[in-house]
Amino acid sequence: MVRLIDAKEVARHNTRESCWVILYGKVYDVTRFLSDHPGGSSIILKLAGRDATAEYDPVHPPGTLETSLPAGSFIGDVNPDTIPEATKSHNNMLMATSSTTTTTIPTTTTNTNAMTTTKDKTPPDLDTLLNFEDFESHAERMLSHKAWAYYFSAADDLHSKQLNTAAYRAILFRPRVFIDVTLCDTSRTILGHASSLPLFVCPAAMARLAHPSGEHGIAQAAARTGIIQMISNNASLSPEQILEGCLPDQTFAFQLYVQKDISKSEAMLQRINSLRNIKILVLTLDAPTPGKRELDERAKNIGSELPLVPSVGISGPAKSSGGIGKAMFAGTSPSLTWRDTLPWLRKHTSLPIVLKGIQTHEDAMLAAEYGCAGIILSNHGGRALDTAPPAIHTLLEMRRFCPYVFDKLEVYVDGGIKRGSDVVKAVCLGAGQWESR
Repeated sequence: MVRLIDAKEVARHNTRESCWVILYGKVYDVTRFLSDHPGGSSIILKLAGRDATAEYDPVHPPGTLETSLPAGSFIGDVNPDTIPEATKSHNNMLMATSSTTTTTIPTTTTNTNAMTTTKDKTPPDLDTLLNFEDFESHAERMLSHKAWAYYFSAADDLHSKQLNTAAYRAILFRPRVFIDVTLCDTSRTILGHASSLPLFVCPAAMARLAHPSGEHGIAQAAARTGIIQMISNNASLSPEQILEGCLPDQTFAFQLYVQKDISKSEAMLQRINSLRNIKILVLTLDAPTPGKRELDERAKNIGSELPLVPSVGISGPAKSSGGIGKAMFAGTSPSLTWRDTLPWLRKHTSLPIVLKGIQTHEDAMLAAEYGCAGIILSNHGGRALDTAPPAIHTLLEMRRFCPYVFDKLEVYVDGGIKRGSDVVKAVCLGAGQWESR
């Protein structure tokens, strides 16, 4: 019989010698885990004796507890009659969506870390949202400040983020006439895989900060639309959970951050190789260290200081300063090189390799020289190094200085695209098959 524990008893275990936490209505003794915790013991101790569900859930994939805690850590269930009503209602939905075997997609959420919910805040009718600016305006209203700060923030003064979009506005069309446009085909292929549009779902992290369905919900939308989803290394669900129930012929790419503990990346590559719907591997290079995202840092709290253990087992010490963005980069290797990393990667996967984060024509030439299948021109959405060039500028640079590279590999662009006309401009200027917003 499962032991029923009073919340007041849990509260007494708030020291290094005896540290308990409540997660999803269950009580865990994490005392033995303190010294092994990748982010250090102090971060767990901040939540000692408390219900940590609301802080923990949006940034940890279901199943993290079972794979991280030592055997015997589970003590029992917390007595629901002893939990404050506010905390109880706060966590009801989280407990319902924390299953490790089924991805439940609710229509609403009461998780204030993921989405601020009040009775008069109903989602807008999608038919009234006509462009990305409309979506952005409603997202700021609907999301919690922490979630909004993470999604919206960029490095330093946001120059690169803003220039990513402004650069497209500065490029003008030269329309030709007397062209029959009765039938237009928007379909493309991405490294041989069909896509209904010259678009992909970029590998944005932590989708469950916005909605409990997270990346699995995005996968369902991508299936209906017929486009390819790139799964983030820092997804808030595991790759297996994201792919659950996907169409037999649905195509995904997986984006990798190489870890300092290389064995963790090798283990993840082994998992990715076994998932037949993942057809492309994308190695991110444009964020060797976390950017200084001031809006995200100002929104930090206990939850954002937790060292995230996302879908691929990233871990590492979380600094005392910094928001979600910095926490997610804990454990990421800054030591990648052309000479060492690509040969290592090819030893552990046969998937075609795409390099994300190319920002100069010289590196585009090197990618072709090293036999990569494709490159994504990107400055990490302006979130890593402020004043880095927008992707469309790098595309123009390649057209001028190394046009032969377009015959050697596929070239895609990422960042700043907010209109269909921006996609057309990128295609016209040489982006082959794959453009992200």
